[in-house]
Amino acid sequence: MKFEKTVIHLTIKKGDQHSYYGSVACIYDHHTEDEIGIKYSSLRNYGISEVKPFENQKVIIRKGKLLTKDRKI
Repeated sequence: MKFEKTVIHLTIKKGDQHSYYGSVACIYDHHTEDEIGIKYSSLRNYGISEVKPFENQKVIIRKGKLLTKDRKI
């Protein structure tokens, strides 16, 4: 059985920092709206997808799938 999980990749351009989260909401548990440069509600309305990342002057936010090895049950 394969499992796919959503992964959100956050790149903070200043300092070239990369972080990975399980959801867009989790980003805001660790960073402020000022650090990200967009409000949470606006980012949700933007609709990040695998083919539509979000980018502004401060960050790039991409959505992808975390692929895992088949599990034997």
